[in-house]
Amino acid sequence: MTRWAPRPDGGRPAGKPCSHTWTADPPPLSETCASCAARGSAPAVADLLLCLTCGHVGCSDSSPGAHATGHFDSSAHPVARTLARDREWAWCYEDEVYLDRLEEPVPRSAPRTPESVWDYPRPPVMREDDRVVRVECAGQVVAETRRAIRVLETSHPPVFYIPPRDVRTELLFPAVAGRTWCEWKGSARYWDVVRGDDVRARAAWSYPRPEPGYAPLAGFLAFYPSRVDRCTVDGEEVTAQEGDFYGGWITAEVRGPFKGAPGTRLW
Repeated sequence: MTRWAPRPDGGRPAGKPCSHTWTADPPPLSETCASCAARGSAPAVADLLLCLTCGHVGCSDSSPGAHATGHFDSSAHPVARTLARDREWAWCYEDEVYLDRLEEPVPRSAPRTPESVWDYPRPPVMREDDRVVRVECAGQVVAETRRAIRVLETSHPPVFYIPPRDVRTELLFPAVAGRTWCEWKGSARYWDVVRGDDVRARAAWSYPRPEPGYAPLAGFLAFYPSRVDRCTVDGEEVTAQEGDFYGGWITAEVRGPFKGAPGTRLW
């Protein structure tokens, strides 16, 4: 993973802070701006920007048509970097901030204090989490954020809920199977992750209208680690909670035993 950070030299036209400082650097989906190619024109590489969420390539704001900006307007993917070999910068459309690549290795988080799931409360509680949470599926980064909400409930590994602005929602389609009901959070809606012929049924879920005590979760998306290719927290690969219902994320600091395995449903 590459780290990008706001320029320290005042390169912030809007004067805003930027929260999009950590991002994936995916391979380009094309070698030129697809919109320009369809019109029979080909802007120079120096005028191309790469979307750091999905790999879309578009011409920059200084080029006719500004197709990189058009991609942001339609997708809300916030950060794009230049493809010019002699330049190392990115631009955050959402915060209107220039970003520079940092050459030093991404620092690992300090070891976290062990947590027993039997010390988690019931009803569950929500905790903001600023670690880098990432979901990969079908060769794509489906979600990446530093703004997750971690839900902690007795006997369960935590579930990370990701804000929709940090999810490639164009890859999510309503699942055919119905909904489930949580006594605390309310009615859950399920989503398939689809990319071409690769369909991951019910790989994600959300609470469109959660119960009042869990209103911050509205629209946020949680993913089953067992139904996508890879989930990580600050670079650590997650182990999936056993079973096909709960979808908890097990990381090094989380201690069990965990509900979910055969024979534990009534714990």
